[in-house]
Amino acid sequence: MRFRVLGPTQVLLADGREIAPGGPRLRALLALLVLDAGRVVSAERLIDGLYGEHPPRGAANALQSLVSRLRQALPAEHTPVEFHPAGYRLAVDPADVDAYRFERLAEVGRRALAGGDWPRAAAVLREALELWRGPALADVIDVAGVPAQAARLDELRLAATEDRIEAELALGGHAELVPELRQLVVAHPLRERSRGQLMRALSAQGRPAEALAEFEDARRGLAEQLGVDPSAALAAIHLAVLRGAESPAGPRGGDSFAGPRGGDSFAVRPTVEPGLPSQLTTFVGREEELTRVRALLGERRLVTLTGPGGAGKTRLAIEAAGRSDGEVCFVELAGLADGSDVPQAVLSALGLRDAGLRAPAEPGRQSTDRLVEALAERRLLLVLDNCEHVVADAARLAARLLGACPALRVLATSREPLGLAGEALCQLSGLTLPPPDASTEQADDYAAVSLFVQRAADVAPDFTVTPANVDVVLRICRTLDGLPLAIELAAARLRALPVAEVAARLDDRFRLLSMGSRAASPRHRTLRAVVEWSWDLLDEAERILARRLTVFAGGATLEAAGRVSGLPSAEFVDALSGLADKSFVELSGGRYRMLETVRAFCAERLAEAGEADELRRAHTAYFLELAWTASDHLRRAEQLHWLRRLDAERDNLHAALRRATAAGDASEAAGLVAALSFYWWLRGMRGEGARLAADVLDVLGAEAPPGLGEEFALCVYNAALAGAGHLPSLGTQGSVIRSLDRPPRQPFLLYLSGISTGPPPGGADDVEELMRELRRLVGPDVWINALGAMGHGTAQMWGGQSDRAGAALATALDGFRSTGDRWGSMITLGALGELAAWHGDPEAAGDHMKQAMGLAEELGSAVDQADMLRTRGEIRLRAGDLAAARDDFAGALLLAQGSGAPEFVSAARLGLAQVARLRGDLAETRQLCEAALAGGLTGWYVGEATRSEIILLLQQITEEEKAGAASRPGAPPSADGA
Repeated sequence: MRFRVLGPTQVLLADGREIAPGGPRLRALLALLVLDAGRVVSAERLIDGLYGEHPPRGAANALQSLVSRLRQALPAEHTPVEFHPAGYRLAVDPADVDAYRFERLAEVGRRALAGGDWPRAAAVLREALELWRGPALADVIDVAGVPAQAARLDELRLAATEDRIEAELALGGHAELVPELRQLVVAHPLRERSRGQLMRALSAQGRPAEALAEFEDARRGLAEQLGVDPSAALAAIHLAVLRGAESPAGPRGGDSFAGPRGGDSFAVRPTVEPGLPSQLTTFVGREEELTRVRALLGERRLVTLTGPGGAGKTRLAIEAAGRSDGEVCFVELAGLADGSDVPQAVLSALGLRDAGLRAPAEPGRQSTDRLVEALAERRLLLVLDNCEHVVADAARLAARLLGACPALRVLATSREPLGLAGEALCQLSGLTLPPPDASTEQADDYAAVSLFVQRAADVAPDFTVTPANVDVVLRICRTLDGLPLAIELAAARLRALPVAEVAARLDDRFRLLSMGSRAASPRHRTLRAVVEWSWDLLDEAERILARRLTVFAGGATLEAAGRVSGLPSAEFVDALSGLADKSFVELSGGRYRMLETVRAFCAERLAEAGEADELRRAHTAYFLELAWTASDHLRRAEQLHWLRRLDAERDNLHAALRRATAAGDASEAAGLVAALSFYWWLRGMRGEGARLAADVLDVLGAEAPPGLGEEFALCVYNAALAGAGHLPSLGTQGSVIRSLDRPPRQPFLLYLSGISTGPPPGGADDVEELMRELRRLVGPDVWINALGAMGHGTAQMWGGQSDRAGAALATALDGFRSTGDRWGSMITLGALGELAAWHGDPEAAGDHMKQAMGLAEELGSAVDQADMLRTRGEIRLRAGDLAAARDDFAGALLLAQGSGAPEFVSAARLGLAQVARLRGDLAETRQLCEAALAGGLTGWYVGEATRSEIILLLQQITEEEKAGAASRPGAPPSADGA
C-alpha cells in the first residue's frame, strides 16, 4: 500500500485503487500514524491528537476501538497497524509515504544544487514537487499537532520550489519562470529569496526597471510590516542590477544567498571570512546548535561553546562565525603556555603591532590597552578558541574588551564557561544518534552516522551503509557517544580494517583510535590525547571524584554520587561542580552522566589507584539498599513514583547485580534478585530478570545457603519465568510458606510460588488452611492478606463456589485499594470480571475489565496488560463478539512476545485459535495451536494448564475434521463451549 498526505489523506493499493479509510476520526488516526510511519506512536500522543486537551472518559478504550476499525478498513492481507507496549505503529516502509519520499527527494535535489549539478537538481526537485496534490493534510488540519506538521511540510515545499527555480535559472529558463515567480511573490511578499530570484530573472531578460521596482516594493513592505531593511543578499542583487550586471548571481540552495565565483556573478560574502581558518572537510550535523549560536550572537555579546574534547566546538564556532555579518577575527589559544600571552595572541591575530609602545611595566597590561584602542569603534566578532587552559586570563580580557568596545562580540570555545555576567552558554555533546530500531534508510539521516559514512568514504570510497552493516555502524557511533572526533578517528581505521573489526576493537578504544591527522594539534591527534588534555586541567579532588564516578552505569543522582564516592560533603560538591563546569560530567534530568569515552579513560585511572573493588562494593551496597526500599513502596500508593525511580536506576541496579555475581558475592547478588522481583514483573522484564537470576543460581548452588532461603526461592522462580533449564525443586506453595520462619521480606514471593506450582490438590479447602498458616506467619500485613484472599477467591471460583469466591475477591480488592496498590487491584478486578461473565452479567464484567485495563495502563506493565487483554478476550469470546475478542488476543500476543512471557504468548495464541475455530477455519485453528505448543511453554502450573487446553482443542478439531465439519458451509461450532 501507498499512503498520501500531501493533500487529502489517501490510501492506494499497488494497482492504483483507492481505499476509503473511513470517517474524519479514522482519517485523523491514519494521518497521525502515517506522519511517523515505521515508528511507534504513543497512545498519549494519539489521544491528544484525536481529542485535544479534553479527551473523553475511557479515551484509551476509544482509541483501541478506532485502531480496530482502521485495521478492518484496510485490506486483511496487509494489516499494517501494529500494537506495541508503548503505543501503535504503522508498519510500512517510509518510502511508501509521499511526505517521506518528498523530503528525501527534496534533500537530494538540494545537494545537487549545492554541488552545481543543475540538470539533476531540477529533475529531482520537479519529481518531488509533483507528489503534491494540494495543501498538506488538508482533510485533517483541525487535528491537534497536525497544523505544525502541515506548516513544516508546506515550508519544505516552498523551499523545494525555490531550489527548483534556482536550478532552472542556472539552466537559462528565465522567461518561463517570471510568471511563477510573480505568483510566489504575491503569495509570500516578505520572502526575500523568491523576490531576489524574480529580480534576477527580469534583469536577465533585459527588464532592469521591473527588477528595480520589485526591490522597491520589497523594501517598502519590509519597512511597513516589520520595520526592517532588506537583507544584505537582496541589497546585493539590487546593486548588481543597478550596475548593469547581465546575470546577477543568487544562492546555490538553502537560503545562504552566496553566489558562484567568476564571470559576471557576485557574492554577498565569501563562504568563509578571511579571518577564519579554511576547512578541508564538509560540515556535518549541528544544524540545531548552529541555529542557536547564530541566534545568541544576534542577542548577546558573549557566547561560549562548552563541551568535552572532540565534541566539535571549534568547527561549530568557525561555521557560526562564517555565517555572521561583519568582520571576524579567529584567535587560537591552544598553543599558549601562559595565560598572560592571551592579549598578545589577539593582537597578532588582528595584525596589530606594539610598535611605539614602551616596554610594559605589568605583563599584558599595555597589550590590553592597545586592543581597547584598536577595537573601541570597530564592529567585530572575536573568536577565542580553546580557552580552557587559560580560562581566567581569557575571561579577564573578554570582560575588559566587552566593557570598553560596544560594537564587539566574543564567541569563545572552552571545556568550561568563562564565568562572566551576561555569558550565554551553548553546551555541545555528541551528534544525534538514530533510535535502536532505525532502518538502513533512516540511519543515514542522523548526523553521527552521516559523519561516519562521509569520513569512511574518504579512505574507503566504496563504503556505504547497507542492511548487512547498519547495526555495526550504529554500534560504533553509539559506543563513541556520537563525538565527532572519535567518529572521524574510527572511520579513518577503515583504510585497513573492515567495519566489523573496528566495532569489535572499540573495547580498547584508546589503542584503536590512536592515529589522527598529522596536521592536527597534538592534543587532538588521538582520542587519548583529547581526554588527557582535559584530565590534566582537573585538580586532585576532581580527579578522585572523576575516577570514582566511573563505577556508575547510566549516570548517578547527586545523593548516589555523594554516598558512593565517599568524599566529604563540601569537598564532594566543589569537585562535582568543577567536573560539570569542565565538561567531564553532564547534568541532565537531575542525573550526572559521563560520556563513555571519558568514563573509559577515568576507569583506567580508578584501576591504577587500586580503588576498583572498594568502589564496586560501595556501589552494590547503595543500590541493594535502594532496591529494598523501593520494593516496600511498590506495594503502596506511591508505586508509580518508585517505578519511575527504579527505571532511572535500572542500569545501575543491573550493573551492581552482575558485578556481585561475577565477584561471587552470593548474599548481595541474591538480595538484589529478591528485591527487584516485583519490579521486573511490573515492568515486563521477565526475560532479562530470568537470565540474571539464573546466573546468581550458579553462584548459590543447588540448595539454599544458610539464611538465604527466601532469596534462593526467588532466584529459582525468576529463572523459571523464561523457561530456564533444569532448576532446583521448591515443592508446593505450602511447603515454600512453611519453610519461612518470618514474614517474607519480598511478599511477591507468595504470588510467584502460587502461579508457579498451582493451587493445592485439595482445592479451596486446602487453600483456606494455607491462608490460616499464612496469617499466623504474617500477622496483620494488609497487602499479604489481600494477596491471600485473592488466591483463595480464585481457587473458589475455579471450584464452582461463586458466592464465596465473590466475597473473597471483594475482600482482596478492599485490601489492595486500602494500601494503594494498583497491581493487586488490577489482578483482582480481572478475576471479578471473569466471575461476572460466568454469571451472565456482561455489564458488570465490562465495568470490572475497564477498571482493570485502566490500572494496567497506569502501571505500564506489559505482562499485566497482556494478561488483562487476554482475560477480556476470553470474556468477549464467551459473549460471542469474535472480532473484539480477536483484537484483544492479538494485542495480548504482541505484548507477551515483547515481555518474554512464553505461557502468555501461548495463551494468546490459544485464544486466537478459539476464534478461528468458531469462524469455521480449522486449518488456522490447528496452525495456531501448534504454534502455541511450540512457543516455549514452561513447567509452570500456568503453562501446563494452557498446554492441556491446547491439546484438548486439537483433539476437538481433529474429530471435526474427521466428521467433515470444515467442508459444510454455514455450520461453524457454537461459542457456548469456547
